[in-house]
Amino acid sequence: MLLASAVVVWEWLNEHGRWRPYSPAVSHHIEAVVRAGPRNGGGSVVLGQVDSRLAPYIIDLQSMHQFRQDTGTIRPVRRSYYDPSSAPGKGVVWEWENDNGTWTPYDMEVGITIQHAYEKQHPWIDLTSIGFCYIIDFSNMGQINRQTQRKRRVRRRLDMVYPLVTGTLPKSQSWPASPGVASTPPAPACTCPQCLLVMSIKAAVSAGSNGGLGAAASQQQLQTQQPQPPPRKAVSLSGSSRLPTPASVLKPQDGTATMRSSLKTLASQVSRRQAASTPALTTANSPASPPGANGKVTRASLNTLNRTNLQRLAIAQSRVLIASGVPTVPVKNLNGSSPVNPALAGITGILMSAAGLPVCLTRPPKLVLHPPPVSKSEIKPIPGISNTCRKTTKKQTKKGKTPEEVLKKYLQKVRHPPDEDCTICMERLSAPSGYKGPQPVIKPDLVGKLSKCGHMYHLHCLVAMYNNGNKDGSLQCPTCKTIYGVKTGTQPPGKMEYHLIPHSLPGHLDCKTIRIIYNIPPGMQGPEHPNPGKSFTARGFPRHCYLPESEKGRKVLKLLLVAWDRRLIFAIGTSSTTGESDTVIWNEIHHKTEFGSNLTGHGYPDPNYLDNVLTELAAQGITEESVAQEKD
Repeated sequence: MLLASAVVVWEWLNEHGRWRPYSPAVSHHIEAVVRAGPRNGGGSVVLGQVDSRLAPYIIDLQSMHQFRQDTGTIRPVRRSYYDPSSAPGKGVVWEWENDNGTWTPYDMEVGITIQHAYEKQHPWIDLTSIGFCYIIDFSNMGQINRQTQRKRRVRRRLDMVYPLVTGTLPKSQSWPASPGVASTPPAPACTCPQCLLVMSIKAAVSAGSNGGLGAAASQQQLQTQQPQPPPRKAVSLSGSSRLPTPASVLKPQDGTATMRSSLKTLASQVSRRQAASTPALTTANSPASPPGANGKVTRASLNTLNRTNLQRLAIAQSRVLIASGVPTVPVKNLNGSSPVNPALAGITGILMSAAGLPVCLTRPPKLVLHPPPVSKSEIKPIPGISNTCRKTTKKQTKKGKTPEEVLKKYLQKVRHPPDEDCTICMERLSAPSGYKGPQPVIKPDLVGKLSKCGHMYHLHCLVAMYNNGNKDGSLQCPTCKTIYGVKTGTQPPGKMEYHLIPHSLPGHLDCKTIRIIYNIPPGMQGPEHPNPGKSFTARGFPRHCYLPESEKGRKVLKLLLVAWDRRLIFAIGTSSTTGESDTVIWNEIHHKTEFGSNLTGHGYPDPNYLDNVLTELAAQGITEESVAQEKD
């Protein structure tokens, strides 16, 4: 028997092994389909009918998996039960503000824990006990990362109450009917193209779990249009019934029997480990209603698994699913800037499945942005570099030098200009300057030659260029980018922290890691910025960046410290990723923000990164000589 009453929350398993809740509206929709039963077309749920953002997704209630039609991604789903007096039973949703300024709901177990502390009128709640290094402060409605001290806003809002169930679960909610239970003959299967495609995919990805029996049933179902539910004795690694068997394994080629035997061995090993580590997980004849062997459900069997076990099960499940496909042509979720690639992968998988070809649908590689947790005692200063923090303040204006006085240090007058163009105004050097803006006091026909690179320009044009720039006493040749003087930028005030952590980067396993943390708060633009007097945003801070603690890595850090002091690492402008204007952006010095992967191109391994960033720093006028100048 079920508990006297409980609220039902439908959840899906993400790539990090965490169960993410569907919204109350979606859960109500799924429950309505469950109650309708298989005879009323309730074998699958089209999520786009209730939420347009979920249009590509279909849930197959027999296999308890979510299928994304445009990419072919398959994820486990589950039906969880919670106390009616908990947060989902009251329609309470706790959310945190992400880097895009939108709100993301917490996992259900986290939201319930936060709500319980909130109702007890605790001033704060530490989430370490449930596996998260965060503190929720109710006084200012903020989330604090215990490791980095980063703060985010949180909020509590009211939504629909999740669906409530009481008493014994009706037989119509069993998917499929339990063996030995009399039931009416199933209705003919739907023959629309979408259902046929979904059925063919189910038949093409699952031979390893049932040894071909499910495929035989699926094949007969497609041929006679009289579906017969296959045997469902195995328990999937997510706690629901496994996927059916692909038709492609009905005619095994050489070596298929060996693969099948290996798969069964792997599956049995995983099941034994699962049973040993998660005693609360019971055999489920019905994904929608998980009764035990005696048809009763205890309170322990309804408990959600902890994060460690969930991650272990998710990894083991993906291995079994991949192995069961016996892929001859693997189809993967492709990463890239174009949205066409994932769609092509999904369509290819659908067509190959419909043709009876084995397909391996795999998840994309995991993004690893941050290192494992590091205690304060493990954080060390970097040898050879003093301090562990730098701050910048507002720009210090240099007084007493006019543009003409600044340029005089870097120029030589040219008495007889050559018959060439001035690349600033595009007029001949032998003619007066073509600049039409505010007129400097200098004569428009004078020509000067830069002392290092030798390029020549109208003095009138150079003065105008200097006035339109940062006016920091430096000059950069517009042709070859040679820098005269000390170039500074317009980076807003902020803080740069740097220290050593005891973990290694991919490709640099022989050394520890330098972690840099940049933190710039939002504020008001100054006279050197694009829109003086207007506020600017600072998204994604604090930003964590990583360098290997090698000789060259320490050299790069020293130069980055010079770049920070000269306000050259960040600027205020328009984000190339979000299109937002008047926001803090990177300023042409690339940083590595992925710790353990390189999926976005901003991580490791990257054997050329250190040399590339040294080149970028040199382009900003920062070299080893700059470090010596800063010390002087």
